[in-house]
Amino acid sequence: MRTEDYLGGSLNQLSVRVHQANKDKGFYDEPTEDGTRIALMHSEVSELLEANRKGKTVEEGINITDLLVIEDDTSFKKAYESVVKGTEEEEVADIAIRNLDWSGFKGVDLETHIALKLRYNSLRPHKHGKKY
Repeated sequence: MRTEDYLGGSLNQLSVRVHQANKDKGFYDEPTEDGTRIALMHSEVSELLEANRKGKTVEEGINITDLLVIEDDTSFKKAYESVVKGTEEEEVADIAIRNLDWSGFKGVDLETHIALKLRYNSLRPHKHGKKY
């Protein structure tokens, strides 16, 4: 699939596409315990922490959407690796991808659950009653 094939549609549709892409790449060929998949989500959060600790972000002034129009795979890979690889932005995307995959795998209606949680959180006290 090309980059543009992942864009558009609802969050639920995206979760199905992400999950299918992961199946196509072999990540579901062998049974894997839910705990392992959850740990992989956690590992992406840890990688975000490391990128943050190192101050690795996409350089200011770079228009990353320009990367989306690079048609040649070799050129795209080289540009991605020089601009995005190892950055906070990449790790945030990895976290989202892992969560979308999980939602597609489990059949979670992510859009509705996000809406429900946002409404619930709006009814909670400041900082949800905690210090931080």
